[in-house]
Amino acid sequence: MGLRQAVDRIAPRLLRTLLPPRCLLCGGRGDGRDLCAACAADCLPNAPCCPRCALPLETAAPLCGRCLKRAPPFAAAWAPFRYGHPLDLLETRFKFGRDLAAGRVLAELMIERAHRDAPARPDLLLPIPLHPARLRERGYNQALELARPLARALAIPLGHERLVRTRATPPQTGLDAAARRRNLRDAFALAPGPLPAHVALLDDVMTTGATLREAARTLRRAGVARVDVWALARAPQR
Repeated sequence: MGLRQAVDRIAPRLLRTLLPPRCLLCGGRGDGRDLCAACAADCLPNAPCCPRCALPLETAAPLCGRCLKRAPPFAAAWAPFRYGHPLDLLETRFKFGRDLAAGRVLAELMIERAHRDAPARPDLLLPIPLHPARLRERGYNQALELARPLARALAIPLGHERLVRTRATPPQTGLDAAARRRNLRDAFALAPGPLPAHVALLDDVMTTGATLREAARTLRRAGVARVDVWALARAPQR
């Protein structure tokens, strides 16, 4: 082993010894990362939930009522956490507070659950894109920041430039389900080139699912045989 490789191996452990990680939520000693074991345990797993759209359910069921009435344009959804306290605090810091350390913790939580839950592996992972104007404003795409380490950990190709946002839609926050659907109509397009048979879309939080549904329709119209949706967390029914 060369000197460079030895330093690369030793440096992270030395840094953790000199500057032990601190929990971003309570300030306590981190459990090998910037989150303590107690706060990590407070992040509620999304179970039971609808296997088709990941909607949190009180009791296990083959499908939720909405999916029974009208099937979504995707085959399955995986959202390992329920959106609520304290996960929402990390998400807000990550998405709106430019706190990439919070994003790193969320990605680590998602990777751990992916190894445990073992969702069906797609041939390509596509993060939901931001419009260029929104990307310039925010400085980074939170979905891409989650997708990069997840794709690397699961050895899934990442196609972060294949799906593009064609319209600068107003923020979805505060809109009801119908308004969200209207807001996102024809908001996505695909860059030229072939796509594999099985693709998963990834977003940070799935609320009504309008964004992921519209993106899934775009992929299905392009001939993708199976589209799944992945999200860090799923919000309760609105």
